[in-house]
Amino acid sequence: MAEISISDLDLTPTADCAVCPYYPELPRNGNCIPGDACVRVESGRQIDRFFRKNPGLADHYLKNPFWERRAIAVRYATQNRLEDLIEDKDEVVRRAVAYRLPINQLHRLIKDEDREVRITVADRIAVTELEAMVEDEDYLVRCYVARRISPGRLFRLINDIDPQVRKEVVQRISINSLGLMVHDNDAEVRKVVAERIAPEQAITFVRDKDWRVRFTAASRVPLEILHEFSGDFDSEVQSVVQERLGCRA
Repeated sequence: MAEISISDLDLTPTADCAVCPYYPELPRNGNCIPGDACVRVESGRQIDRFFRKNPGLADHYLKNPFWERRAIAVRYATQNRLEDLIEDKDEVVRRAVAYRLPINQLHRLIKDEDREVRITVADRIAVTELEAMVEDEDYLVRCYVARRISPGRLFRLINDIDPQVRKEVVQRISINSLGLMVHDNDAEVRKVVAERIAPEQAITFVRDKDWRVRFTAASRVPLEILHEFSGDFDSEVQSVVQERLGCRA
């Protein structure tokens, strides 16, 4: 018996057009194509192509049993119909909802159990409502909050347990408040502080335990106090000190 290779088989899912309610009108107009743009098969690509050609039909599939059909329909549905899917049982559907839901309704997804939903909310919700998410259990959600929340409200995240969140904070907090983070226990955070703090205050890091922080500080302090770094035991720090002193000479 001759072997049949995968290339010999047509694996593209197709539906029976004869029982489709849109037959023959849509095929005749080129608005659905068997095996390419079809809402009846369980193929995300075909379903998306179908709704792209027929966005006006998306509202009819928001309660469809197949989760992917609902999720794709959300992308094209009338916006005022999305409220019905805020509590959809499938997280992929709720993620799609979070992308399109009117901003004034996003607060209803702040406590969603799926972190990707909450990330989308943190990225879109009104800045004035972000403070409700500063204690989210997921560090990445809090990172998004730190990127967008009003700088004056960043104080609530200064002592966040995750260094990635604090790094977002230190990049946005007022320069006058950077002194509150000079003793952060993460070197990457302190390095950003050393990059942003007033040059004369960078001397604070002359004894920092991480050479990268000291290097950054030595690159920025005023020349008249640069000698404080001259005894540094790291060759990279010594090099920048000598280079800057040489420039003065």
